[in-house]
Amino acid sequence: MLGPMANLLDILADKVNFDYELVQPSDHVWGIPQPNGSWTGLLGMLQRKEVEVAFGPFVVTPQRETVCDFSYPIFADDFAILMVRPTLQSNISGFLKPFAMKVWLLTLVSLVSVVIAMTVLERMEGKIHFFTTRNIYSKASLWAVQTLTQESSHWLPRKDGGRIIVSTWLLASLVFMSSYSGILTAMLTIPRVIIPIDSLEDLVSQSDLPWRIEANAMIYQYFQEAKGGLKQRVFRDSAGTFQDCWAARGSIANGDFAAICDRMTMKTAMSWDFSTTGRCHLYISRENVYSNAILSVAFKINSTYRARADQIIHTVREAGMVDKWIQEQVTNTSQCLRPPNSDRREGISPLNFEAFSGPLLLLMGGMAQS
Repeated sequence: MLGPMANLLDILADKVNFDYELVQPSDHVWGIPQPNGSWTGLLGMLQRKEVEVAFGPFVVTPQRETVCDFSYPIFADDFAILMVRPTLQSNISGFLKPFAMKVWLLTLVSLVSVVIAMTVLERMEGKIHFFTTRNIYSKASLWAVQTLTQESSHWLPRKDGGRIIVSTWLLASLVFMSSYSGILTAMLTIPRVIIPIDSLEDLVSQSDLPWRIEANAMIYQYFQEAKGGLKQRVFRDSAGTFQDCWAARGSIANGDFAAICDRMTMKTAMSWDFSTTGRCHLYISRENVYSNAILSVAFKINSTYRARADQIIHTVREAGMVDKWIQEQVTNTSQCLRPPNSDRREGISPLNFEAFSGPLLLLMGGMAQS
Protein backbone atom coordinates (compact mmCIF):
# COMPACT_ATOMS: atom_id res chain seq x y z
CA MET A 1 0.00 0.00 0.00
CA LEU A 2 1.41 3.37 -1.02
CA GLY A 3 2.27 5.99 1.60
CA PRO A 4 -0.80 8.30 1.50
CA MET A 5 -3.24 5.39 1.81
CA ALA A 6 -1.25 3.82 4.64
CA ASN A 7 -1.27 7.14 6.52
CA LEU A 8 -5.02 7.50 5.99
CA LEU A 9 -5.66 3.96 7.22
CA ASP A 10 -3.74 4.62 10.42
CA ILE A 11 -5.72 7.82 11.06
CA LEU A 12 -9.05 6.07 10.48
CA ALA A 13 -8.08 3.18 12.74
CA ASP A 14 -7.14 5.63 15.49
CA LYS A 15 -10.15 7.97 15.21
CA VAL A 16 -12.82 5.35 14.53
CA ASN A 17 -11.18 3.00 17.05
CA PHE A 18 -10.84 -0.30 15.18
CA ASP A 19 -8.10 -2.85 14.64
CA TYR A 20 -7.33 -4.14 11.16
CA GLU A 21 -5.57 -6.94 9.34
CA LEU A 22 -4.29 -6.47 5.80
CA VAL A 23 -5.34 -9.25 3.40
CA GLN A 24 -4.97 -9.64 -0.35
CA PRO A 25 -7.26 -11.36 -2.84
CA SER A 26 -5.97 -14.62 -4.22
CA ASP A 27 -5.81 -13.21 -7.75
CA HIS A 28 -4.00 -10.00 -6.62
CA VAL A 29 -6.13 -7.66 -8.77
CA TRP A 30 -8.49 -4.72 -8.23
CA GLY A 31 -11.53 -6.43 -9.68
CA ILE A 32 -13.81 -6.42 -12.72
CA PRO A 33 -17.26 -7.95 -13.30
CA GLN A 34 -17.68 -11.47 -14.67
CA PRO A 35 -20.44 -12.69 -17.02
CA ASN A 36 -22.20 -14.43 -14.09
CA GLY A 37 -22.44 -11.16 -12.12
CA SER A 38 -19.63 -11.86 -9.65
CA TRP A 39 -16.54 -9.67 -9.34
CA THR A 40 -12.86 -10.59 -9.15
CA GLY A 41 -10.17 -9.21 -6.86
CA LEU A 42 -10.72 -6.80 -4.00
CA LEU A 43 -14.14 -5.75 -5.26
CA GLY A 44 -15.16 -9.39 -5.30
CA MET A 45 -14.17 -9.68 -1.63
CA LEU A 46 -16.35 -6.65 -0.86
CA GLN A 47 -19.23 -8.08 -2.87
CA ARG A 48 -19.02 -11.35 -0.89
CA LYS A 49 -18.60 -9.32 2.34
CA GLU A 50 -15.35 -11.08 3.17
CA VAL A 51 -13.79 -7.74 4.16
CA GLU A 52 -15.14 -4.50 5.61
CA VAL A 53 -13.14 -2.04 3.53
CA ALA A 54 -10.69 -2.02 0.60
CA PHE A 55 -8.32 0.93 0.54
CA GLY A 56 -7.01 0.81 -2.99
CA PRO A 57 -7.65 3.66 -3.73
CA PHE A 58 -10.36 2.83 -6.26
CA VAL A 59 -11.54 4.83 -9.24
CA VAL A 60 -15.23 5.57 -8.70
CA THR A 61 -17.48 4.24 -11.48
CA PRO A 62 -21.26 3.65 -11.59
CA GLN A 63 -20.73 -0.06 -12.23
CA ARG A 64 -18.50 -0.44 -9.18
CA GLU A 65 -21.06 1.33 -7.01
CA THR A 66 -23.34 -1.68 -7.46
CA VAL A 67 -21.05 -3.86 -5.31
CA CYS A 68 -19.61 -1.36 -2.81
CA ASP A 69 -20.09 2.05 -1.20
CA PHE A 70 -17.43 4.63 -1.91
CA SER A 71 -16.14 7.08 0.66
CA TYR A 72 -15.76 10.82 0.32
CA PRO A 73 -13.30 11.42 -2.57
CA ILE A 74 -9.65 11.39 -1.53
CA PHE A 75 -8.15 12.98 -4.65
CA ALA A 76 -8.45 13.02 -8.43
CA ASP A 77 -5.85 11.63 -10.81
CA ASP A 78 -5.17 11.08 -14.50
CA PHE A 79 -3.97 8.03 -16.41
CA ALA A 80 -1.15 8.22 -18.96
CA ILE A 81 1.51 6.03 -20.57
CA LEU A 82 4.65 5.01 -18.66
CA MET A 83 7.67 3.81 -20.64
CA VAL A 84 11.44 3.69 -20.71
CA ARG A 85 12.91 7.18 -21.06
CA PRO A 86 13.89 8.07 -24.65
CA THR A 87 17.57 8.81 -25.14
CA LEU A 88 19.70 10.21 -27.93
CA GLN A 89 20.31 7.46 -30.47
CA SER A 90 23.05 7.30 -33.09
CA ASN A 91 21.78 6.83 -36.63
CA ILE A 92 23.71 5.77 -39.70
CA SER A 93 21.34 7.88 -41.81
CA GLY A 94 21.61 10.91 -39.53
CA PHE A 95 23.23 13.01 -42.23
CA LEU A 96 19.92 12.85 -44.14
CA LYS A 97 17.90 14.28 -41.23
CA PRO A 98 18.30 18.02 -42.07
CA PHE A 99 15.71 17.66 -44.84
CA ALA A 100 12.52 15.65 -45.11
CA MET A 101 12.38 12.80 -47.59
CA LYS A 102 10.17 14.86 -49.89
CA VAL A 103 12.88 17.55 -50.13
CA TRP A 104 15.53 14.96 -50.96
CA LEU A 105 13.33 13.44 -53.67
CA LEU A 106 12.63 16.83 -55.21
CA THR A 107 16.36 17.61 -55.15
CA LEU A 108 17.09 14.36 -56.96
CA VAL A 109 14.41 15.14 -59.54
CA SER A 110 15.93 18.61 -60.04
CA LEU A 111 19.40 17.11 -60.45
CA VAL A 112 18.22 14.65 -63.10
CA SER A 113 16.25 17.38 -64.88
CA VAL A 114 19.27 19.69 -65.02
CA VAL A 115 21.47 16.90 -66.42
CA ILE A 116 18.92 16.06 -69.11
CA ALA A 117 18.38 19.74 -70.00
CA MET A 118 22.12 20.36 -70.15
CA THR A 119 22.69 17.30 -72.37
CA VAL A 120 19.91 18.18 -74.80
CA LEU A 121 20.85 21.88 -74.99
CA GLU A 122 24.57 21.16 -75.50
CA ARG A 123 23.81 18.80 -78.36
CA MET A 124 21.45 21.30 -80.00
CA GLU A 125 24.00 24.12 -79.68
CA GLY A 126 26.64 21.79 -81.12
CA LYS A 127 24.53 21.26 -84.23
CA ILE A 128 23.91 25.01 -84.62
CA HIS A 129 27.52 26.10 -84.06
CA PHE A 130 29.16 23.04 -85.60
CA PHE A 131 31.01 21.54 -82.65
CA THR A 132 30.85 18.17 -80.91
CA THR A 133 31.19 17.44 -77.20
CA ARG A 134 32.15 13.87 -76.44
CA ASN A 135 30.56 11.99 -73.53
CA ILE A 136 28.22 14.91 -72.95
CA TYR A 137 25.87 12.96 -70.65
CA SER A 138 28.72 11.80 -68.36
CA LYS A 139 30.23 15.27 -68.27
CA ALA A 140 26.88 16.94 -67.53
CA SER A 141 26.12 14.43 -64.77
CA LEU A 142 29.50 14.85 -63.09
CA TRP A 143 29.27 18.64 -63.41
CA ALA A 144 25.80 18.76 -61.82
CA VAL A 145 26.83 16.59 -58.86
CA GLN A 146 30.09 18.52 -58.31
CA THR A 147 28.23 21.83 -58.41
CA LEU A 148 25.61 20.58 -55.92
CA THR A 149 28.33 19.49 -53.49
CA GLN A 150 30.21 22.79 -53.91
CA GLU A 151 33.17 21.24 -55.73
CA SER A 152 35.01 22.82 -58.66
CA SER A 153 34.49 21.48 -62.19
CA HIS A 154 36.87 21.61 -65.17
CA TRP A 155 34.08 21.37 -67.72
CA LEU A 156 31.58 24.05 -68.69
CA PRO A 157 29.21 24.47 -71.64
CA ARG A 158 30.67 26.39 -74.56
CA LYS A 159 27.70 28.64 -75.40
CA ASP A 160 25.33 30.99 -73.61
CA GLY A 161 22.33 28.66 -73.47
CA GLY A 162 24.19 26.06 -71.42
CA ARG A 163 25.81 28.71 -69.24
CA ILE A 164 22.38 30.09 -68.27
CA ILE A 165 21.57 26.64 -66.87
CA VAL A 166 24.98 26.66 -65.16
CA SER A 167 24.26 29.97 -63.43
CA THR A 168 20.79 28.84 -62.32
CA TRP A 169 22.05 25.53 -60.94
CA LEU A 170 25.00 27.20 -59.20
CA LEU A 171 22.65 29.55 -57.37
CA ALA A 172 20.26 26.75 -56.43
CA SER A 173 23.15 24.59 -55.20
CA LEU A 174 24.51 27.43 -53.09
CA VAL A 175 21.16 27.92 -51.35
CA PHE A 176 20.68 24.18 -50.87
CA MET A 177 24.13 23.41 -49.44
CA SER A 178 24.18 26.50 -47.23
CA SER A 179 20.85 25.45 -45.71
CA TYR A 180 21.98 21.84 -45.36
CA SER A 181 25.28 22.64 -43.66
CA GLY A 182 23.63 25.13 -41.29
CA ILE A 183 20.86 22.74 -40.23
CA LEU A 184 23.28 19.81 -39.88
CA THR A 185 25.61 21.87 -37.69
CA ALA A 186 22.70 22.87 -35.45
CA MET A 187 21.53 19.24 -35.17
CA LEU A 188 25.03 18.06 -34.21
CA THR A 189 25.46 20.87 -31.70
CA ILE A 190 22.07 20.50 -30.01
CA PRO A 191 20.63 17.11 -31.04
CA ARG A 192 16.96 16.42 -30.36
CA VAL A 193 15.76 13.33 -28.55
CA ILE A 194 12.93 11.74 -30.50
CA ILE A 195 9.96 10.77 -28.30
CA PRO A 196 8.26 7.88 -30.12
CA ILE A 197 5.22 7.59 -27.83
CA ASP A 198 3.43 10.59 -26.35
CA SER A 199 -0.22 9.68 -26.95
CA LEU A 200 -2.53 6.71 -27.55
CA GLU A 201 -2.26 7.29 -31.29
CA ASP A 202 1.54 7.12 -31.07
CA LEU A 203 1.25 3.96 -28.98
CA VAL A 204 -0.83 1.94 -31.44
CA SER A 205 0.97 3.22 -34.57
CA GLN A 206 4.41 1.95 -33.52
CA SER A 207 5.72 -1.61 -33.22
CA ASP A 208 9.07 -1.16 -31.46
CA LEU A 209 7.76 -1.18 -27.88
CA PRO A 210 4.92 -3.53 -26.83
CA TRP A 211 2.40 -2.28 -24.29
CA ARG A 212 0.38 -3.93 -21.55
CA ILE A 213 -2.67 -3.04 -19.47
CA GLU A 214 -3.05 -3.48 -15.71
CA ALA A 215 -4.91 -6.74 -15.13
CA ASN A 216 -8.55 -6.56 -13.98
CA ALA A 217 -8.34 -2.87 -13.18
CA MET A 218 -10.67 0.00 -14.09
CA ILE A 219 -8.45 0.98 -17.03
CA TYR A 220 -8.55 -2.63 -18.31
CA GLN A 221 -12.33 -2.59 -18.24
CA TYR A 222 -12.34 0.86 -19.85
CA PHE A 223 -10.44 -0.36 -22.92
CA GLN A 224 -12.11 -3.76 -22.99
CA GLU A 225 -15.57 -2.19 -23.29
CA ALA A 226 -14.52 0.39 -25.91
CA LYS A 227 -16.70 0.25 -29.00
CA GLY A 228 -14.15 0.22 -31.80
CA GLY A 229 -11.77 3.00 -32.74
CA LEU A 230 -8.46 3.87 -31.13
CA LYS A 231 -9.32 2.60 -27.63
CA GLN A 232 -10.38 -0.78 -28.96
CA ARG A 233 -7.07 -1.06 -30.84
CA VAL A 234 -5.21 -0.39 -27.58
CA PHE A 235 -6.93 -3.40 -26.01
CA ARG A 236 -6.83 -5.65 -29.09
CA ASP A 237 -3.17 -5.09 -29.97
CA SER A 238 -1.77 -5.07 -26.43
CA ALA A 239 0.88 -7.59 -25.42
CA GLY A 240 -1.22 -8.78 -22.47
CA THR A 241 -1.52 -7.61 -18.88
CA PHE A 242 0.68 -7.07 -15.84
CA GLN A 243 -0.03 -7.22 -12.11
CA ASP A 244 0.17 -3.52 -11.23
CA CYS A 245 2.19 -0.46 -12.17
CA TRP A 246 4.24 -0.32 -8.99
CA ALA A 247 5.25 -4.00 -9.16
CA ALA A 248 6.13 -3.68 -12.85
CA ARG A 249 8.26 -0.52 -12.49
CA GLY A 250 11.54 -2.38 -12.99
CA SER A 251 10.41 -4.10 -16.19
CA ILE A 252 9.08 -0.83 -17.58
CA ALA A 253 12.35 0.98 -16.77
CA ASN A 254 14.26 -1.80 -18.56
CA GLY A 255 12.21 -1.19 -21.71
CA ASP A 256 10.38 -4.53 -21.67
CA PHE A 257 7.02 -2.87 -22.31
CA ALA A 258 5.04 0.35 -21.93
CA ALA A 259 2.17 0.53 -19.44
CA ILE A 260 -0.97 2.58 -18.87
CA CYS A 261 -1.00 3.74 -15.25
CA ASP A 262 -2.24 6.47 -12.93
CA ARG A 263 0.08 9.45 -12.62
CA MET A 264 0.54 9.19 -8.85
CA THR A 265 1.90 5.65 -9.13
CA MET A 266 4.05 6.63 -12.12
CA LYS A 267 5.58 9.56 -10.24
CA THR A 268 6.19 7.31 -7.24
CA ALA A 269 7.99 4.85 -9.52
CA MET A 270 10.04 7.73 -10.94
CA SER A 271 10.99 8.85 -7.43
CA TRP A 272 12.03 5.30 -6.53
CA ASP A 273 14.07 4.96 -9.72
CA PHE A 274 15.97 8.23 -9.23
CA SER A 275 16.52 7.58 -5.51
CA THR A 276 17.84 4.10 -6.27
CA THR A 277 20.00 4.72 -9.34
CA GLY A 278 20.59 8.48 -9.40
CA ARG A 279 19.34 8.55 -13.00
CA CYS A 280 16.04 8.82 -14.85
CA HIS A 281 14.96 5.68 -16.67
CA LEU A 282 11.21 6.38 -16.93
CA TYR A 283 9.12 8.74 -19.03
CA ILE A 284 5.45 9.74 -18.69
CA SER A 285 3.54 10.70 -21.83
CA ARG A 286 2.28 14.27 -22.04
CA GLU A 287 -1.18 13.26 -23.23
CA ASN A 288 -3.61 11.75 -20.74
CA VAL A 289 -5.30 8.46 -21.52
CA TYR A 290 -8.06 8.99 -18.95
CA SER A 291 -8.60 12.29 -17.11
CA ASN A 292 -10.00 13.36 -13.74
CA ALA A 293 -10.57 9.93 -12.24
CA ILE A 294 -12.06 10.27 -8.73
CA LEU A 295 -10.37 7.94 -6.23
CA SER A 296 -11.94 6.82 -2.97
CA VAL A 297 -11.91 4.09 -0.35
CA ALA A 298 -14.34 1.23 -1.05
CA PHE A 299 -16.54 -0.06 1.80
CA LYS A 300 -18.86 -3.03 1.75
CA ILE A 301 -22.46 -1.99 1.16
CA ASN A 302 -24.14 -0.54 4.28
CA SER A 303 -20.91 -0.54 6.27
CA THR A 304 -21.26 1.01 9.71
CA TYR A 305 -17.81 2.59 9.36
CA ARG A 306 -18.40 4.61 6.21
CA ALA A 307 -20.27 7.62 7.66
CA ARG A 308 -17.60 8.30 10.29
CA ALA A 309 -14.83 7.63 7.75
CA ASP A 310 -16.34 10.20 5.37
CA GLN A 311 -16.12 12.89 8.03
CA ILE A 312 -12.50 12.10 8.81
CA ILE A 313 -11.45 11.89 5.13
CA HIS A 314 -13.16 15.24 4.47
CA THR A 315 -11.31 16.84 7.39
CA VAL A 316 -7.95 15.33 6.37
CA ARG A 317 -8.37 16.46 2.79
CA GLU A 318 -9.45 19.99 3.72
CA ALA A 319 -6.40 20.28 5.98
CA GLY A 320 -4.17 19.56 2.98
CA MET A 321 -2.77 16.38 4.49
CA VAL A 322 -3.42 14.22 1.41
CA ASP A 323 -1.55 16.63 -0.86
CA LYS A 324 1.29 16.76 1.66
CA TRP A 325 1.57 12.96 1.76
CA ILE A 326 1.60 12.75 -2.02
CA GLN A 327 4.36 15.37 -2.31
CA GLU A 328 6.45 13.53 0.30
CA GLN A 329 6.14 10.36 -1.74
CA VAL A 330 7.27 11.90 -5.04
CA THR A 331 10.10 14.13 -3.83
CA ASN A 332 12.70 12.96 -6.39
CA THR A 333 10.76 13.49 -9.61
CA SER A 334 11.58 17.05 -10.70
CA GLN A 335 14.62 16.01 -12.74
CA CYS A 336 12.85 13.06 -14.36
CA LEU A 337 9.75 15.09 -15.27
CA ARG A 338 11.86 17.40 -17.42
CA PRO A 339 11.91 16.75 -21.19
CA PRO A 340 14.46 14.12 -22.33
CA ASN A 341 16.31 16.82 -24.30
CA SER A 342 17.40 18.35 -20.99
CA ASP A 343 19.33 15.21 -20.03
CA ARG A 344 22.36 16.37 -22.05
CA ARG A 345 24.61 18.49 -19.83
CA GLU A 346 27.99 18.05 -21.49
CA GLY A 347 27.34 20.47 -24.36
CA ILE A 348 28.54 19.47 -27.83
CA SER A 349 28.93 15.70 -28.04
CA PRO A 350 31.57 14.02 -30.24
CA LEU A 351 30.43 12.37 -33.46
CA ASN A 352 30.65 8.61 -32.92
CA PHE A 353 31.52 6.05 -35.58
CA GLU A 354 27.94 4.90 -36.20
CA ALA A 355 26.78 8.45 -36.96
CA PHE A 356 29.89 9.07 -39.11
CA SER A 357 29.63 5.80 -41.02
CA GLY A 358 26.74 7.08 -43.17
CA PRO A 359 28.61 9.89 -44.94
CA LEU A 360 31.74 7.69 -44.99
CA LEU A 361 29.90 4.97 -46.93
CA LEU A 362 28.49 7.63 -49.26
CA LEU A 363 32.01 8.92 -49.90
CA MET A 364 33.33 5.45 -50.60
CA GLY A 365 30.47 4.83 -53.04
CA GLY A 366 31.22 8.07 -54.86
CA MET A 367 34.93 7.22 -55.11
CA ALA A 368 34.08 3.79 -56.50
CA GLN A 369 31.93 5.37 -59.21
CA SER A 370 34.55 7.95 -60.25
